[in-house]
Amino acid sequence: MRLVASAYAVAERAGSIVRNVLQSGELGIVEKTGANDLQTLADRLAQQSICASLSKHFPKITIIGEEDLPEEEPRADLMEEGQEDVILQKCCPSEYKDLKEEELVVWVDPLDGTKEYTEGLLDNVTVLIGISYGGKAIAGVINQPFYNYQVGGGADLGRTMWGVLGLGTFGIEVKEVPGDRRIVTTTRSHSNKVVTDCVDAMEPHEVIRVGGAGNKIIQLIEGKASAYVFASPGCKKWDTCATEAILHAVGGKLTDMHGNDYCYDANVKHMNSAGVLATLHNHQYYVNRVPQSVRSALKQD
Repeated sequence: MRLVASAYAVAERAGSIVRNVLQSGELGIVEKTGANDLQTLADRLAQQSICASLSKHFPKITIIGEEDLPEEEPRADLMEEGQEDVILQKCCPSEYKDLKEEELVVWVDPLDGTKEYTEGLLDNVTVLIGISYGGKAIAGVINQPFYNYQVGGGADLGRTMWGVLGLGTFGIEVKEVPGDRRIVTTTRSHSNKVVTDCVDAMEPHEVIRVGGAGNKIIQLIEGKASAYVFASPGCKKWDTCATEAILHAVGGKLTDMHGNDYCYDANVKHMNSAGVLATLHNHQYYVNRVPQSVRSALKQD
């Protein structure tokens, strides 16, 4: 619970960094593998802040961050010493009470939805910190740095939600999709025929195309979508560890397109090669509708 409480405070600090970089107008954009895979100054500073702050307080945990950054001493203004008191006051689920620091792996996406960030689609942007034990995502923190930004000047920006398996998810209200509508949320910028074929096979009443894995999981929890369908190997473990833990803590489910769980051990490959399928309800319905052509195209880990 101390680690979750620290991750909450660190995610809020990272969200503030992300806002400040945007406000400065100097995004410092570099292409990693192409125009759809960008890194900004906000990605770099937020990751330094998260990793250095958590490492200082929990030196034995393993931290895996998205950005490949050089080893350097972080600036003092990037460090976060605080912990969220509300989390510290909660009881730790009994199955996690005796965990040792060295048994925990933290997966960090300092700025999920970087492309959208650079294009001003700010509601797509999240900071993701996931915690795993024994290969299973057990806790997560999601910060939305620009939550409320469309309200206009003077609005309080940002919100942070967190969840622990066996305890629940906090900072977000669970809502249902209206009626029996099937609304599928999927990728905005990484589509292809396999992705489209799979979405079509779900027979959705509506399809939403947005950026960010964190954003799509929030859509599921808030009743804006029934399923997140991404039949492609584009997603990574740092996209899904925090989001899976928070979704599972409210009774939802996240698997690959074959219906198998992902493993979050420190030594697993980072790519989610068999795609991502996430739902709040009726997960098996969506697994059953994945076409054989899609299953064949996406190899299981």
